[in-house]
Amino acid sequence: MKKLTFIIISFLMLGVSAQQKPAYKAGEWLKFRIHYGIFNASFATLKLTSENLNGTPVYHAVGKGKTTGMARWFFKVDDRYESYFDKYNSKPYRFVRKIDEGGYTKDIEINFDYDKSSALLEDKKNKKDYNIAINHKVQDLISASYYLRSNYNLEDFKVGESISIDMLYDDDGMYKFKLKFLGTEVVKTKYGKVDCLKFRPYVQSGRVFKEQESLTLWVSNDLNKIPIRIKADLAVGSIKADLDGYNGLKNQFKIIMK
Repeated sequence: MKKLTFIIISFLMLGVSAQQKPAYKAGEWLKFRIHYGIFNASFATLKLTSENLNGTPVYHAVGKGKTTGMARWFFKVDDRYESYFDKYNSKPYRFVRKIDEGGYTKDIEINFDYDKSSALLEDKKNKKDYNIAINHKVQDLISASYYLRSNYNLEDFKVGESISIDMLYDDDGMYKFKLKFLGTEVVKTKYGKVDCLKFRPYVQSGRVFKEQESLTLWVSNDLNKIPIRIKADLAVGSIKADLDGYNGLKNQFKIIMK
């Protein structure tokens, strides 16, 4: 049931900024509740800290996903994703993917070398290494969220326009990730009503998703640009994720009314 983890991480990774002011800071923590049908299938968290990697000041983001309750009886998920990325330009230096999804496991570390235009992927489970060609605009699955929150000005965007970025997070090599802007919408949350920016991430149709436009994402239309909700139509059933907790935001979280 890899689709559950994919949805969790997809939800966490996306947010787009519309201002020069930083959208995040060290200490930011987000929690999401994942609903699959009638079940509260999972929780996911994303925490950002400030660290030093080989003499370079970096942000260290850690994303975790875990099934809970009855869903864990049917399918156990314990996933951990990490990204070390530059504090000033969001370039990823190291990416870690360690997952256990019902017995399907992966233990991968990617180190990016921009001088050589190459990334070394270490498959620790199978004890194999891969060199993958990259460009200087590549992002990993987690660093992409912070890059998007810091590098796009939506004041110049029109409904229907798209954002594309190169992404690497597995041994399949780089691929083009596309996100289309759908406009604004007010979303009712546990905190009250939140004005949101609405997006359509494009995904591959087939085994997991019904079609390419199966995902819809809402992020807060304030200076934080944090994910608020995602909905997805899967090949079997549907899934929804909602912001369930937050702490250490850089800017005030704007709520229209309770």
